[in-house]
Amino acid sequence: MDDSRRELADAGLLIRDGWIEKVGPTAELPATADEILDLRGHIILPGLINTHHHLYQTLTRAVPAAQDAGLFRWLKTLYPIWARMRPEDIRVSTTLGLAELALSGCTTASDHLYIYPNGCRLDDAIESAQSIGLRFHASRGSMSLGESQGGLPPDSVVEEPAAIEEDTRRLIEAYHDARPGAMLRLVVAPCSPFSVTPELMRQSAALARAYGVHLHTHLAETLDEESFCLAQFGFRPLAYAEHLDWSGPDVWFAHAVHINADEVGRMARAGIGVAHCPSSNMRLASGIAPLRRYRAAGVRVGLGVDGSASNDSSHMLAEARQALLLSRLGQTVAPAIDDQPDLLTARQALEVATLGGARVLGRPDLGSLEPGKCADFIAIDLNRLDFAGGLHDPVAATVFCSPAKVDVNYVHGRAVVREGRLVTADLPVVIESHNRAARRLVQGA
Repeated sequence: MDDSRRELADAGLLIRDGWIEKVGPTAELPATADEILDLRGHIILPGLINTHHHLYQTLTRAVPAAQDAGLFRWLKTLYPIWARMRPEDIRVSTTLGLAELALSGCTTASDHLYIYPNGCRLDDAIESAQSIGLRFHASRGSMSLGESQGGLPPDSVVEEPAAIEEDTRRLIEAYHDARPGAMLRLVVAPCSPFSVTPELMRQSAALARAYGVHLHTHLAETLDEESFCLAQFGFRPLAYAEHLDWSGPDVWFAHAVHINADEVGRMARAGIGVAHCPSSNMRLASGIAPLRRYRAAGVRVGLGVDGSASNDSSHMLAEARQALLLSRLGQTVAPAIDDQPDLLTARQALEVATLGGARVLGRPDLGSLEPGKCADFIAIDLNRLDFAGGLHDPVAATVFCSPAKVDVNYVHGRAVVREGRLVTADLPVVIESHNRAARRLVQGA
């Protein structure tokens, strides 16, 4: 994914202190090093970047009452379950979700935690992320507009604006690392137009810019949200966000499904980014985001698996495949010069999942394998059932064929996955703890 989109055979990387120093033919690289990975027969790709997730939702996958609901009914079903969460639930769900992401090729994940019952804190998620070893963009989400004020969430799970601001300041000052190569960054992220007040949206934008951190929220996900914004505020969702100072290269929106051509142009000119979440948008019947139109206009677009209660998976390669397939279903095909459909390609889908995500998160140090960038890479053994018959184009095979787990995942030059195994956590123990917590939450015990 470098500027010339090179694809090199019999090549490798020289990595020093977490940074890529050289990329080229293996014969031109040093013969000795502190650690040598012999990955013959593998394909090496830049680490995939997840721009939108709710890791706590791994605890509520496939909940029966929420299986066949649109967004608003889905949320109303799950809010009371999430209200039972404890700090240990945040920790175990973050660990499990990041493990799943790592095994699917993700090296950087942005998580949006916006509900804090029973003493839960964003610190709980941060501590778990640090133990797994993925780069982490931790979003201090919030909800302040409860049912009694015309919002969607129950009053029991919303917070006072003053408390939200105080905790957000604390977290940024304690954790945010603005340096290149940072493993942890903070994001200011009110949940959505139907769960926070206009005043909190505007205050959040001012707070984020005072500290130089990014802004994130859900926007234009469903037609229900569009109707809500028009009825409550007199604006379509994007115009509402713009009215509240949510416009600029430090802003990215999750979903952005119901955005018209004029709005796409405004987003491109402002530098606003999008976390495209195709699986979740299909699962909740939200619609098909205009990915092709975004790319043509120059809007920054990355991939997001979204919450594992609306996907119900955290598999980044699967999400890249879904993005490719959904874009072909949803676009109005325009003839190309050779009269062939102008379709999103496998390589473009991988670009959205790598460089696209890096641009959305404001990370010029990530997204490609080239000198001067962070040593975040994944490797997949091509000699497996999933790719049999597809090795005439191994790059495309990683997207078109059955989504595979990776065999190797290194973040900043450190192993997170080796030989297909997570090396930073005891997965059987995590799974057992996670399933126990999920049963307690869903059963209400």
